[in-house]
Amino acid sequence: MTLQTISVLGGGAWGTALAQICARAGRNVTLWEQEPDNAERLERQRESRFLPGVQLADSIAVTRDLAGAARADAILLVVPAQAMRSVVSRLAPSIATRTPLIACAKGIEHGTHKFMSEIIAELAPKAMPAILSGPSFAADVASGLPTAVTVAAADGPIAEEIARAIGSNSFRPYHSTDLRGVEIGGATKNVLAIACGIVAGRGLGASASAALTTRGFAELVRFGKAYGAQLETLTGLSGLGDLILTCSTPQSRNYSFGMALGKGERPGTAAHGKLAEGAFTAPVLLEMARVKNVEMPISAAVAAVLAEQMSVDEAIESLMTRPFRAEG
Repeated sequence: MTLQTISVLGGGAWGTALAQICARAGRNVTLWEQEPDNAERLERQRESRFLPGVQLADSIAVTRDLAGAARADAILLVVPAQAMRSVVSRLAPSIATRTPLIACAKGIEHGTHKFMSEIIAELAPKAMPAILSGPSFAADVASGLPTAVTVAAADGPIAEEIARAIGSNSFRPYHSTDLRGVEIGGATKNVLAIACGIVAGRGLGASASAALTTRGFAELVRFGKAYGAQLETLTGLSGLGDLILTCSTPQSRNYSFGMALGKGERPGTAAHGKLAEGAFTAPVLLEMARVKNVEMPISAAVAAVLAEQMSVDEAIESLMTRPFRAEG
């Protein structure tokens, strides 16, 4: 399989960056954007309003025609997790059999508890679900700074082909067959990044941040194992790697959202119009953890703060007064 034509669905910051990556790799790229104002800006000014200062490569075609964008060798789905079902259902009738549909959202669907690859399999059964995730900021990727991520598909050769199609000397995708592990790492780390942001916003210090990140990773591993992820994946780029990045800098939207909460802002205003996927994922993560009897106290505290069932100080106290136990 040769993946020469690639469509990127979603003209936000990450979608724009991935379109640039694919063009840099020598592919024929179409960028689909649903929002009229941003689509016009992408076409006329060659710039996304979500990634100002980054000029879109001249070779990238911009379109609002979803059926036209579906005529590609591979499709990157760069839409929010809670919008994935809507976009895939509209896309499915127009795609060719065995087209790789590569989800680039890090989240779990509300209500159904389905991962992005499961939504693709349900709504587009003739497609080949895949996932792209890892430690990456859109601005870094679009600027050509060195970045490594993971691409996973149940079919190993397909995952490898996707990696070859989008890789370049500044963007290195490693390939995997552990779809579930890659998805769990991406979804869970967003919730933990909110917790780390709260610690920073409250001014609790670097020691507290290091402890929270470490104990948060223990939660991620417990949850991942319960849902069939491979340990090697959880300790790799899409798990530990992404957690380290997202829990360490305000460049992460989830971390900056948490910082705002730590400084006293309410959940409804703290995002300042920016999407923080962890805010949507936290309650779903807790529901799924309860099903498997997985203990996730940090994630539970984040969910309680987001639901305004607990103040930030009460959440911190609840974690610091838990019974003493062996590390693990």
